Amino acid sequence: MKKQFSEFSQIGIGILLASLGLKMFLLPNGFLDGGVTGIAILLSELYNLNISIILVAVSFPFLIMSWFTLSRRITIKSIFAILLLAIMVHFENFTSVTDDKLLISIFGGLLLGAGIGLSIKNGAVLDGSEILGIFVNKKFGFSIGKVVLFFNLILFSITAIAISIETAMYSTLTFLVTAKIIDLIIEGFEDYVGLMIVSDKSEIIEKELVRVIKTGTTLYRGSKGFGKRGARNESDIIHTVINRIDIRRTYNLIDGIDKNSFIIEFDVNNIKGGIIKEYWNKENMKGLLPSWE
Repeated sequence: MKKQFSEFSQIGIGILLASLGLKMFLLPNGFLDGGVTGIAILLSELYNLNISIILVAVSFPFLIMSWFTLSRRITIKSIFAILLLAIMVHFENFTSVTDDKLLISIFGGLLLGAGIGLSIKNGAVLDGSEILGIFVNKKFGFSIGKVVLFFNLILFSITAIAISIETAMYSTLTFLVTAKIIDLIIEGFEDYVGLMIVSDKSEIIEKELVRVIKTGTTLYRGSKGFGKRGARNESDIIHTVINRIDIRRTYNLIDGIDKNSFIIEFDVNNIKGGIIKEYWNKENMKGLLPSWE
């Protein structure tokens, strides 16, 4: 019960942020975002319709798709989120805070992205283009990212023809800002990379990684291999995950021990458990925040 209350509270905050982005920046200036929100704004601009009603109407087919594609729990949360967003957009009386088109695109996208990201993180989908991407991916195998990109390419092309090329360009900028903020909200500000290290001095490297970089390691036993130094017998392979901030320091440490080491670097999308150095946790943030005492 406590967890559900927390999730719905955060979804509510996300919807508030998204509605502020729409009412204070995008809607008064006729700027679009990508996805279903962009379709609703476009139809509202072209036919002078109530944006709240259009938002619910356009989202309805995607919610039906969500019922069969995603879990019913996500669909119910999404219905709640979209209805609440439509109500808040309808009753909010905030006016535009700036006439600068660049600021409108950036801050409108920032608030909208923060709202959508916070909602997604707590299990609600505010934009149906992601649902469409998941549906097409399951049916035809196309990647979700490509489906969303193609969807928005069509939307912004229509905007360029129906309204203006300038509006389409600023709307594209809004979409890019929104997408980046969504990623930051969902994945966090920490950025990690994985390293696989093969070296004749793996024991020393492993100890120094733990001592200097303060990260956890996993050792694999490699039986045979062939490299620039010819055939290799058994050796330990180090697998570790580090914060991207430490990447140069880690490479320097490894080079100082074995310049001939073989290193594979790869992106890490999600981490749970283990020994991971975090720079943006509450403890480390204390030194960056002002003291009021």
